[in-house]
Amino acid sequence: MLKKTFIIASLFQAASFFSQQYGGMWIPTEINEKEMKSLGMKINANDIWNTQKPSIKDAVVQFNRGCTGEIISPKGLLLTNHHCGFSAIQSHSTVENDLLSNGFWAKDNKSELTNPGMVVDFVTDIKDITKEILGNTSGLSDAEINKKIDENIANYKKSQKLEDYQSIIVKSMFAGNKYYAFTVETFKDIRLVGAPPQSIGKFGSDTDNWVWPRHTGDFSIFRVYANKDNKPAEFSTENIPYTPKYYLPISVKDIKENDFTFVFGFPGKTNEYLPSIAIEKIITDTNPARIEVRDIALKTLDEKMRADDATRIKYASKYASVANYWKKWIGETKGLKKSNAVAKKQQYESSLVAKNPEIKSTLSEFNSLYNEQAPFALNNAYYTEILRNAETLNLANLFYGFVKSYEAGKADEKLVNSFKNKLSAFYNDYDGELDAKVTAKLLALYANKTQPEFLPQGFEQFKDVNQNFQVLENWSKNSVISGRNSVNGATTYSDINKVFSNLSELVKTVKADPIFLTLVNMKETYFAKADNQFMSLQDKIDALQKKYITEMMSADKDRKFFPDANSTLRVTYGQVKGSNPADAISYHYETTLDGVMEKYVPGDYEFDVPQKLIELYNSKDYGTYKNAAGKIPLAFTATNHTTGGNSGSPALDANGNLVGLNFDRQWEGTMSDINYDPRFSRNIMVQTKYILFIIDKFANAKWLLNEMKIVK
Repeated sequence: MLKKTFIIASLFQAASFFSQQYGGMWIPTEINEKEMKSLGMKINANDIWNTQKPSIKDAVVQFNRGCTGEIISPKGLLLTNHHCGFSAIQSHSTVENDLLSNGFWAKDNKSELTNPGMVVDFVTDIKDITKEILGNTSGLSDAEINKKIDENIANYKKSQKLEDYQSIIVKSMFAGNKYYAFTVETFKDIRLVGAPPQSIGKFGSDTDNWVWPRHTGDFSIFRVYANKDNKPAEFSTENIPYTPKYYLPISVKDIKENDFTFVFGFPGKTNEYLPSIAIEKIITDTNPARIEVRDIALKTLDEKMRADDATRIKYASKYASVANYWKKWIGETKGLKKSNAVAKKQQYESSLVAKNPEIKSTLSEFNSLYNEQAPFALNNAYYTEILRNAETLNLANLFYGFVKSYEAGKADEKLVNSFKNKLSAFYNDYDGELDAKVTAKLLALYANKTQPEFLPQGFEQFKDVNQNFQVLENWSKNSVISGRNSVNGATTYSDINKVFSNLSELVKTVKADPIFLTLVNMKETYFAKADNQFMSLQDKIDALQKKYITEMMSADKDRKFFPDANSTLRVTYGQVKGSNPADAISYHYETTLDGVMEKYVPGDYEFDVPQKLIELYNSKDYGTYKNAAGKIPLAFTATNHTTGGNSGSPALDANGNLVGLNFDRQWEGTMSDINYDPRFSRNIMVQTKYILFIIDKFANAKWLLNEMKIVK
């Protein structure tokens, strides 16, 4: 027992030291320049972030509010991941003109494709406004504090003078202990310039997702447009390519192990400071539930997508979105177990208690709250995932909101038009017959896995999957929700405007729809029996987390703390490294085009290879993009601490040159959102050499290369 405790303690101490060097997602105004330089950085902190002169931050954007992108030319050329631009590429694709399969390369500016609704955001300033936001909150109750904080945020935003294309985003850090204001400029005219076929941009697809070694050319190219004054503007044929304050030079130098790298982007969400009991519940309860729901949905969709091209195109983006976190949660759970995350946290908690005995009562309260919340949290995981992945129920939920608005007298013309547009977009990529199969299976799962006290009355009827198939198919054939039943003389597939011509008739029909009634039964039962309790306990947990982080930071003076990711601009840094994730397994830090050919399966959904790429490989027509070994380098791994939202982030070398494009993490280290472990945590990047090779040799789009500053 003593030996086991010593081993765990040693592992924790080693990981803690290593994570102080490589873990962390740092606000760019507060980066650790000294440590970055000790690891090999040659530029200065003010080259990365500077509001007085152009700096690297002026080339980094949040791409369409979900990914990251970077400006790589003086004419607004933007690089991001293929999977970040996937929905845009899909929207321009048809069975006859399948850009997903064939790729797309504009020949000039005029042939670039518009993308209504797409935006990119530049962060122009960051300010610590903790005093302004937390002012006058001492001595108040939790509810009063939250109300006062909301008032202070609103007042702060009102006090700022902004252009119509600017906005202020206020975000809390360290569980509400600090607040920052981010000034954002939003560009709304973004055009698709180039994308390789998905046999390159999505090579390996879901099988290789989150996996190393990786051979995916995960990139796409867009362009930011501005008005004649170089300011953000709505789409117009009069707009011109944006002239950025700064754009990234692109390096084609060979990458070597232990080279310094840093990643600049918008990581989505991490929870590095959770107590051990929270991690335990993730491993045993909520992750398995979410995985189970998505596993059923994905298998059902995959069967039809592989057999039918129209379905494949229609569901490509949605399938990828569902599969992404399904596989991530599987890897995360395994990684948390393998890295002894719970034991490490418990060891760390013991060290905190030794420094401040009052922390023991905080941890005890965490245990009580998480155990009390557990059944409600499990119900929440099943309910929210089923509602997300059973599209027919998701549609019914949209109608539920509309019906409530109508009955409250709020269904004005603006709301009706907004709802119609939302429905049109939904139905455009919806197959009611296919989803009836998904919904039937998920209703059975909910009926069989949910504790009886949380089930709607009479829900036992859905326990049999085969019976559900028949029921759902019959319902769908006569349902306004599924888009097949005629209302006001039309279906929502055929004429959505006619369906909405008589709102009272539409609402009457919807309220009698059995799919709608099933959704209402589930929704109202969930909110009555689980949601209030779940959220009430979560509020208490959140308040305690704020206190815990304060205690932690006060007790652990030797640790450098970074705020958890929350979709705000961050810098993470590390070194190029391979890994040894399991017994007798050793991963090199770099893959090459050779690996693509080794995985090649002709005609396969995931591992097919374009004929032209095969020809380039066979002829070794590599140009200046080969490495010292005469191979085309493709992807590499490093110890940068990344997460969702970092997709498309620039990976930069010691001199601030672009060397790669972040697109994934190594499966064994996906638990880094909760428990960064330097032994396993690796981010995966596609190399700039491969990107330029594809643009030049495969796409013959040299006009794009002429815009770039390439460092040799």
